[in-house]
Amino acid sequence: MNRTTVKADLYAYDLTNSVWRKSPHSAGEGQCVEITDLPDGGIALRDSKNPAFPALRYTAEEWKAFRQGVIDGTL
Repeated sequence: MNRTTVKADLYAYDLTNSVWRKSPHSAGEGQCVEITDLPDGGIALRDSKNPAFPALRYTAEEWKAFRQGVIDGTL
């Protein structure tokens, strides 16, 4: 399966009944992002202030790279 197909599958996944969660480090200021799990280790990410807006979706590899960049301080 190519990358385009994988991303299309992530965006086709229905998030209606997803369980969204915030970081336990969230300060409760209402300016947070929420995540939910997708198939094959993917993640969907949305703005907690605007949950009706479309969620961004990442493959497991993309999410891992993002997290590592935050940890390393390169993002």
